[in-house]
Amino acid sequence: MKLRCLFLLLIILNIVSAFAQQRPYYTQYILNNFIINPAVAGIENYTDVKLSERVQWAGLTDAPVTTYFTIQGPLHKQNYPQTTVTGFSTPGENPLGQAYWRNYTSAPAHAGVGLTILNDRAGSLNRFSAAATYAYHVGLNATTNLSAGVSVGVSQLSLNAGNLNFAVPVDPAVANANTINRLKPDLSAGLWLYSAHYFLGLSVQQLLPDAIYFSTQPIGVVPGKLVPHLFFTGGYQFPLSDDVSALPSFQLRYIQPLPIGIDMNVKVQYRDLLWTGFSIRYKNGFTGMLGVNINSLVNVGYAYDYSTSILGTVSSGTHEILIGLLLNNRYASRCPQRLW
Repeated sequence: MKLRCLFLLLIILNIVSAFAQQRPYYTQYILNNFIINPAVAGIENYTDVKLSERVQWAGLTDAPVTTYFTIQGPLHKQNYPQTTVTGFSTPGENPLGQAYWRNYTSAPAHAGVGLTILNDRAGSLNRFSAAATYAYHVGLNATTNLSAGVSVGVSQLSLNAGNLNFAVPVDPAVANANTINRLKPDLSAGLWLYSAHYFLGLSVQQLLPDAIYFSTQPIGVVPGKLVPHLFFTGGYQFPLSDDVSALPSFQLRYIQPLPIGIDMNVKVQYRDLLWTGFSIRYKNGFTGMLGVNINSLVNVGYAYDYSTSILGTVSSGTHEILIGLLLNNRYASRCPQRLW
């Protein structure tokens, strides 16, 4: 019975990979919008490093595991407002309280760069990619910025045919290969509009559509196709008190021929120390999130997804952990000053 379930899962994963969602899901993208939109590179006045692992459908054999490393920051330091002469907040005052947002000013024009390394494994399928990013930020007025960015890289798509366990004699197309690799160019682009209390982002990943197949004997094989993934993101922050703020946000995803995917999120933050959140993925499940900014160098976030689909009955949910480092953090910020 387990062999049959595994076989069915592999079929599903291959269909999804070939014709539908080909990029991994991220639960805590609100903590690292750079993983979705290259225009975010360089938005802060420090170098932002993120390391994340997502174990999807825990308890299910060969379920997806996504690991990524990102690093991004401005090419040159900017004169961002600081709380005190020393860069440390005044005791008893919230450095990101209402006074900060009243005095918020747009960042000066500047460039940002970044790097993304990602590995996404699902059963016998594996995707490893690396991409370099360049973005440029301009001020539209005293409180609003617009940035544009592009990522260029390469992806290696692999099929470990040796792990396939067919219920019928082995398909001759993969009988003579243990691992089949396909190397593809990878291009993403995006726009990011941000101000004192809101942000809007539009990005396209996998901008270059391309045929893909793993058969070593392609005669008679209908190839799959790498298709563009479109993301539209937005959020608005408002204070609940001088110490507590709320950030509701959304993400719309479109991958042809799938219907539009919708995420609705709420993040509530206490000062610049602790935050918690809740997310609903339409017709898929919901998520609880919790995070802490340990100091001006390290922050940690954790998310647990519960699936309302049939997969929720055979798995113990999805776990995602994210560790962040704020390097060259001159003003000792504990969390982003530019609302993401």
